[in-house]
Amino acid sequence: MTLVKSTRIESIDILRGVVMVIMALDHVRDFFHYGLFLTNPTDLDTTTPILFFTRFITHYCAPVFVFLAGTSAFLYGNKKTKPKLFKFLFTRGLWLIFLEITLNNLLWKFDITFSRLILQVIWAIGLSMIALSFLIFLSRKVILIIGFIIVTGHNLLDGIVMQGNSFRSIAWYILHQSNIITINSTSDIGIFYPILPWIGLMVLGYSLGYFYQKDYSPVLRKIWLLRLGFGAILLFFILRGINIYGDLVPWTTQKNTTYTILSFFNVTKYPPSLAYILITIGPSLLFLYVIEPVKNKVTNFFLVFGRVPLFYYFMHILVIHLFAIIGVINLGGNWQDMILTKDVFSSGKLLNYGYSLFTVYVIWVGVIVLLYFPSKKYMLYKANNRDKWWLSYL
Repeated sequence: MTLVKSTRIESIDILRGVVMVIMALDHVRDFFHYGLFLTNPTDLDTTTPILFFTRFITHYCAPVFVFLAGTSAFLYGNKKTKPKLFKFLFTRGLWLIFLEITLNNLLWKFDITFSRLILQVIWAIGLSMIALSFLIFLSRKVILIIGFIIVTGHNLLDGIVMQGNSFRSIAWYILHQSNIITINSTSDIGIFYPILPWIGLMVLGYSLGYFYQKDYSPVLRKIWLLRLGFGAILLFFILRGINIYGDLVPWTTQKNTTYTILSFFNVTKYPPSLAYILITIGPSLLFLYVIEPVKNKVTNFFLVFGRVPLFYYFMHILVIHLFAIIGVINLGGNWQDMILTKDVFSSGKLLNYGYSLFTVYVIWVGVIVLLYFPSKKYMLYKANNRDKWWLSYL
């Protein structure tokens, strides 16, 4: 495969591409796995080890994507003045929030009434970019300290729990407490990505960009990636072993060793706990360490998805949802049940719908193969049209 020459950091795009491919597995499971509307794949009372692993491996997607968005912001800012970087981050953040509320919700649910508005990772990235746009004017050390304090200290806020729809409560849901806001009997808003820890993670990703400057020693960069990667993993095991701080839900002894191990790794994503961030970002830093000198057909494959993440994200949701409609029809159901209104979620219309986990994996592979070709075409278009400013927003 021939790729257009680019000044982008390939190892970063490869890692982003890997998590984008893995992300599709989670979303195929969302739309196809039997029992989706009845069970949680991380509920140790109902899950199986393979189902738990299928969910756990996809935990890497959102944090790595947010983290690398910060790194990309730093690298983009190296070519711009601070005011220009501020303008880009602020406006792109607003654009992502708009896309989350409109396009993303429409693709996920095909519900033109927007009866259940869900604010997910695109929303979190948008708000985090807006926050980062103001922080970039601080010194590099201060930015790093702010990110470190947020990521390591936000679990101290776990005990603060709000209820109701007051302004104070809604503000807290946005910042740190995942919740659903009931508007009326036919509509609500789900805030599943409270933004405070995501802001901290993006800020740390921004700080990582310092190691990828042109004049920075590649040898020293790899040393830091190795240290930080192993350090994060070691800290995860220490904190999780002590079992006092770092996650909203402590691990417990289960019915056997396998499930006790699952409990140990059953970390909280909403909002992302310190333990969750450590066990996802730590291995990702080691991946960057390993993959930097590697160049082959496999890395080129993932590079395609990593260079057009937003395009791929919306395309894969659309394709998966369309396939899910076919899946419902195939089982003799009503295709309109895949228009995911609030009523569909609450009425139990899809309680008996779904396929085996094996089928989920087969569909996942099919989705990736199908999307590779338009993603590659769009990647080449972007690379050959760098003068078009609007492409940086897509």
